[in-house]
Amino acid sequence: MRWPRQLMSLLVVLALLAGPPAVLLFLIGPPVSGWPRTKQIEAWVQQPLTEETLTAALTTGAWLLWLLLAYTVTVRAVTRLHATAAWLRHVPLPTPWQATASGMAGAAVFGITTHPVTTAAPQPPPSSAAGTPGQPAAATPTPDDRAVSDGGILVPGGWLPRDTAESVAAAAALLWLRRRRDYRPRPLTPNAPDEAQTPRLPPAVTAVQAALADAPAASHAPAPTDSFTALVEVLPTGGVGLTGPGTLPIGRGLLLTAVLAGHRHPAPTVVVTRAALTDLLGPDAEPLGERLPQLTIAEDPGDAIRIVEGVDPPRMVILVGDDGDADDVTHLAGVTAANGGRLVVLGGWPTGETWHAAPTGRLHDPTHPDNPAPRLCVLDQVTAVDLLTVIAHPEPTTPSPAPPRTPLPSAATPKPRVPRQSTRGTPHRPPAATHQRLHLRVLGEPTLLIDGEPLTIRRSAAVQILAFLAAHPTGADTRELTAAIWPGLPRSSLTGRLYTTLSDLRGAIRSASGLPVIEHTDDRYRLNPAQVDVDLWHLHAAVHQAAATVTDTTAAWRAVRDAYPADLAAGRTWPWLDPIREVTRRRVIDTCAALADCENDPQRALVLLQGGVDIDPYNADLHERLVTTLTVLGDREAADQLHNRYLRTLAQAGIDNESLGHRATRSTTAQPEPALHSWEHRSTHIPLN
Repeated sequence: MRWPRQLMSLLVVLALLAGPPAVLLFLIGPPVSGWPRTKQIEAWVQQPLTEETLTAALTTGAWLLWLLLAYTVTVRAVTRLHATAAWLRHVPLPTPWQATASGMAGAAVFGITTHPVTTAAPQPPPSSAAGTPGQPAAATPTPDDRAVSDGGILVPGGWLPRDTAESVAAAAALLWLRRRRDYRPRPLTPNAPDEAQTPRLPPAVTAVQAALADAPAASHAPAPTDSFTALVEVLPTGGVGLTGPGTLPIGRGLLLTAVLAGHRHPAPTVVVTRAALTDLLGPDAEPLGERLPQLTIAEDPGDAIRIVEGVDPPRMVILVGDDGDADDVTHLAGVTAANGGRLVVLGGWPTGETWHAAPTGRLHDPTHPDNPAPRLCVLDQVTAVDLLTVIAHPEPTTPSPAPPRTPLPSAATPKPRVPRQSTRGTPHRPPAATHQRLHLRVLGEPTLLIDGEPLTIRRSAAVQILAFLAAHPTGADTRELTAAIWPGLPRSSLTGRLYTTLSDLRGAIRSASGLPVIEHTDDRYRLNPAQVDVDLWHLHAAVHQAAATVTDTTAAWRAVRDAYPADLAAGRTWPWLDPIREVTRRRVIDTCAALADCENDPQRALVLLQGGVDIDPYNADLHERLVTTLTVLGDREAADQLHNRYLRTLAQAGIDNESLGHRATRSTTAQPEPALHSWEHRSTHIPLN
């Protein structure tokens, strides 16, 4: 908080003002006891360096230093008071309706304070043995805030081990890379509405990303399959049946953990019966299950036996207890155990081990009550479907239209708003001219510059707010800000946090510059375009200008390229950022491709396309255009090298391209194809859009 530091500063200043005079008066006395007499002057001329004269000189110097300090403090205080008075003159007075509403609210508050207020006693956290047969079943935990619990991440709808949550975040990042790979640049037209939009990830994914960002960093990076390996070690070799209120939530967690582990192994990892899949994910689960390459759907336990015996041994089998004949379930347990897998029966299993599943994810073995209860991933149905959707292959049919998204900033600078009411009966006057200039840089590392010097912003959420408002020049209300910066948390617990962050941010900017950078009108916050300059707005102005260019394409592209030094908030992993960052990048490569199409000179088109590839090295269409241009110029060897380097880039990023293997080994002596013919779109790993 700021007030302790301010109080300490005030005490130090008071001590400096009052301490030296008190010490000088106590030890030496007043600085002047009267005018010097003639004899004293003659004695000083004859012998100036005496103990008395040196003491008088030092005393006079000390008093002069104190007067200089007092003068400086006085001038500083008068300046601050003048600035505060000027700011208060511009604060709008409440309207009559606002005053009436405030009075009614105050009356209501004072009217209810006489009644006693009771609150429910806080519930103790679940113990490590939660979910044992002797304990009552608890409801699925719904945390009021993200937290680290038992080495995992609490999110709305469940609990994930940390390595599973990190695998979810990695799958989301891979999805964005695939979207970048498959995007085809669109033509640009001046003053046309922006259509280069991208669908957002499901809310459960953004909640996991935000929880990982808030959670303390792990002491070491786990191996990709640590979660699945630990899971296999927890379950009995001969299979286990699960009963209790946590059976289906744990079953969904098992499914997600196994699919994420199998995401790095092409062989089927999970075999699940159709009835079990419906119980876990709902009646519409079958289309989703068919789009999970790591999942094989069996009709019944007998069909699962044939699958296990006919393919590489799956790591896990999930089914319900009454899904088939008991002998088939027992046989399946033996086959799975012989192949090193695990059988999990979601329900009673009379002929095998049965453990109790608590809704918190705890598993309890009733035959060994003293053993520690392991905790597995637990998910509700909505969260499980959201997380699996990010991993699944796209629908074979045409995808549904994406939900509406926030448009990009216009090239024109937003106009400042007119105050609702002037103060003290005088017309509103614009603020006095200032020599300071604020520049908000969000392309690259977000930084607020005041006269070229970066302002230190203590709160990371405050930096997010600045970047979010820069990407939304029309402003954002309280709900939009809290949902973006703290996704997955109840708004009731975030409004105060938002107000505190905004107050601290606005106070820091006002103290450093005296300028009102963030406006607040009608519950909408926006950056004041009259006070702050934003590099993102300049970028889009350059893009709109390039869209109208038909002659000097090189200069237009250079203006766009100079205005785009780096990705939006490069290096940041804020959950709301990826869609806007991708839209911004797409606008830049749209400009690059459009200007290259306007070029009649292949050499100049080659330079433009190379600039686009430098900005997005994962985009297949730009590489296709570049290979085509190199082929037209007769440089077949460069075209082959570019293509092979692109394949290596995709492989290093973890993007699967099984259908491209034969292209990577083609000889440079063979007749080159005129283009890549959209070969990336034949890949079986195409993102959802």
